[in-house]
Amino acid sequence: MGQQLRNVPRDESGLLCDPHDWTPELARELAREDGIEELSEEHWRLIESLRNYYAKYHVPPSSTRICHDTHLTAEATHHLFPNCLEAWRIAGLPDPGEEAKAYLSAE
Repeated sequence: MGQQLRNVPRDESGLLCDPHDWTPELARELAREDGIEELSEEHWRLIESLRNYYAKYHVPPSSTRICHDTHLTAEATHHLFPNCLEAWRIAGLPDPGEEAKAYLSAE
């Protein structure tokens, strides 16, 4: 586990307690923790889309919105992150609530 990750408070789901703690290096550490050795350009596009949408609306976007914003197919986004909660966590976003977590965890 990287030095930065050890010092960042997370909840029982592994989500950051404070999204202001997020950095690109922390995202890389979180991804490695999930077995993603390197975040590709497509990973970053999806992460940035999640972060931008959350910054504006304070809720997770629909999968259709993510596909539209990133110009990736649903199959491509699923290949990058098998479930949306993993992407949400690596994007450094806070607990979206139980209903949204159930939606984001669906494969």
